[in-house]
Amino acid sequence: MPHRRRRRRTALAVLTGTALIAAVPVAATAADRNPICRAPKSPALAKRVTRDLRTALAGRGGTVSVALYDDRTRLSCTLAGGTRYDAASVVKVLMLEATLRRAAGWGRPLTAWERRNLRPMIRSSDNAAASRIWSDLGRTYLAGTLHRAGTTRTGLGPYGYWGLTRTTVNDQLRLLGALTGPRSFLSTGARAYGLRLMSEVRKDQRWGVSAGMPRGLRAHLKNGWLPRATHGWRVHSIGAFTGGGRTYRIAVLSHGNPSMKYGVRTVERVAQAVHKALNKGRSLARGATPDSEISERSDGSVPPDAPELPDLRDRLNPRPVWGADAP
Repeated sequence: MPHRRRRRRTALAVLTGTALIAAVPVAATAADRNPICRAPKSPALAKRVTRDLRTALAGRGGTVSVALYDDRTRLSCTLAGGTRYDAASVVKVLMLEATLRRAAGWGRPLTAWERRNLRPMIRSSDNAAASRIWSDLGRTYLAGTLHRAGTTRTGLGPYGYWGLTRTTVNDQLRLLGALTGPRSFLSTGARAYGLRLMSEVRKDQRWGVSAGMPRGLRAHLKNGWLPRATHGWRVHSIGAFTGGGRTYRIAVLSHGNPSMKYGVRTVERVAQAVHKALNKGRSLARGATPDSEISERSDGSVPPDAPELPDLRDRLNPRPVWGADAP
């Protein structure tokens, strides 16, 4: 009976995407039976990245979700893609895209006010600017943008707490796709502007999925780092990588981290595995973030006195009224 319970716990860990997936002896066998990566034209690559991701997460505590897509090889990976997390500051990418979408829909360029707020919101993760953009857009328009991006499990934060927007890595990959994909609802110019802002994130916020990236690629990223009484530190990093005739996207969300540094290390282990697999033999442009450059201060996306909210289904967005929302 004890052995049966142990096997049941192992299987549950694999299915839920906790860090135990690679810390048990059966991990390799499970990966072969139910791979988290697929590449129709390169099954060997998919198998190798599956193995490398599991190795990267070996022995790591907390809950981790990973999603990635490479346009060149059509490599697609998902680990715990439906697990929902408080978005913290990564929700600012949604606000950026919604603002770009609205300007295009109204047939005008971005206003000076929009540019003054979008730049610090993305480059330095300015929360006051984010609150202004959130209020200006309104929930209906933000929900409409989520719909246009194809998200299915992202719910806007209640009561103005935009940092408590609940999201998944699958949805974050879709939002990144709106900035890089050929069938995006955003214009070429809007995508270029959004990517440029994400490539100019200030140095102390460039940890995460950029770790291990090779020379010749450009990183466009946004991170979130938020401690709460439940689930400990949320440490998230999402990014698109362009250059050399290729584009790929990585999203890593995590919570249950005992510290920000611990979460950053987990995220960067995943990122390093992905970059190495997709860029064999290329020299590194960026290694792991030094301990001295990792702060233990919150991103401030949720006020310290904000209530702990249950993860209720009614926090998912209601279907918007398309007549009122249509640009």
